[in-house]
Amino acid sequence: MKITHIAFLVLLVAAVAFSLPQDVRESVSVDLGLGAFANESGPILLTVDTALAGRTLNSPYVMFYAYMASKDSNRKISVAAKDIVVLYNGRELTLPKVSELRGNYRGINRDYEMYRQLGKEGVIASWVRMYQFPPRPNFFPPTDMSTEVAVDTGSMFGFYGFDTPLYLKNPGFSKGDKLTFVVKDRKNSDLTSECEVVIK
Repeated sequence: MKITHIAFLVLLVAAVAFSLPQDVRESVSVDLGLGAFANESGPILLTVDTALAGRTLNSPYVMFYAYMASKDSNRKISVAAKDIVVLYNGRELTLPKVSELRGNYRGINRDYEMYRQLGKEGVIASWVRMYQFPPRPNFFPPTDMSTEVAVDTGSMFGFYGFDTPLYLKNPGFSKGDKLTFVVKDRKNSDLTSECEVVIK
């Protein structure tokens, strides 16, 4: 009799788990190594690279790097910089305006060069390897003579994604801190995804 009850409970738990929405069952971000984290469960595929952040914790502004794409290749998604929120120690951090960053911080070009030299094996181990990220303006372009004007919205469709630095004003980050990046479509807030990262 006990075995029958146990079997019934196991089946019941399994049924409940599989009846949950996909994003509830698989909402855990994956640590890809080398500071990269990814979450493929939501409508917006999201990978966040913290490799540079872990090396520049004394900077007044800290750069993370994000890769985004539409999980449904037939759905166009546009993410506005102003709508990206980062959850940290019970606070909601938002990205600074480009004018604020450039007015208060002189390390943008250095950050780009440092990030370019870092290994991307963790990032490439994610869904990112299946998508194309053509060179185009992003939220925080470098400040050299060839710089294109920053965009305030990143668009993605089909197998073309959008990659961009994400700067945050440093509230006192340290190694081991956990942050959750939340991105959403600018017109449809139901199309929201998140990625939890750890600064290493």
